[in-house]
This record gives sequence, structure tokens and C-alpha cells, in this order.
Amino acid sequence: MKWAALAMIGIGAASISTADTPREPPVKCNDGGTTLEMAACARDAFEESDRRLNATYHELIGKEATNTVFVKKLREAQTAWIKFRDAELAATFACEEANHSLCWGSMYPLDFLALKKRLTDERESRLREMLERGRP
Repeated sequence: MKWAALAMIGIGAASISTADTPREPPVKCNDGGTTLEMAACARDAFEESDRRLNATYHELIGKEATNTVFVKKLREAQTAWIKFRDAELAATFACEEANHSLCWGSMYPLDFLALKKRLTDERESRLREMLERGRP
């Protein structure tokens, strides 16, 4: 019993000490800064595009909610599109090394995220067109 109490105190002390440890702030976007700061800008831009895509996707599903066949097929198409996007990125930045920067250099994160953003923007545009103009 005494050991169990001591173990619990030790666990509590360990969690307090790690919770109080200041965390490294995330790298902030700076278009004219270091490669890491420019990669943060690319990450932020992709995340914004991804938010827009998700919002448009959910808006389209909401608009077509009564058309269960369309919603099911749209979900399948979106899943297939994500697989396509990831395969397209993998093919574009193919590299035999585990660290892609060895093949593509220090700009790899920026180039990768720029293409991922472009593919995401293209998909959002297609879904937005369906939302605004309807399906053919």
C-alpha cells in the first residue's frame, strides 16, 4: 500500500513537472524569413485551403441531404480524391530516401505544401461549382 501511494505521488509529480515545462512555440510564418518560417507560411496557406474545402464539402452535403444516393457517391468520390491527392504528391516527390529533403533539397516542404494546396484549391473549386450551379 505504501509503495502504491509513493508511486502515485511520483506519477503526479512527473505530470506536474512536464506540464509546467514551457513548450517551444510553433514556427511563425515569415515570407522573407528562414526556410522554416517560409514553410510555416506554406503550411498556413494549405490549412486555409483545406478549411475552405471542408466547409464547401459539408455545405454541399447539407444542400443535397435528401439525395442520399448523391451524398453516398460524393463521400466515396471525396475519399477517392484524397487517395488520388496523396498518390499524386508521392509520385511528384518520389524519393528513395526516407528524408525527402535529401532528394529535393531544403525547399521540399514549401514545394510539397504548394502542390498540396493547389490540388486542394482545384477540388474546392469543383465542389463549389456543384454547390452554386448544381450538378449536370
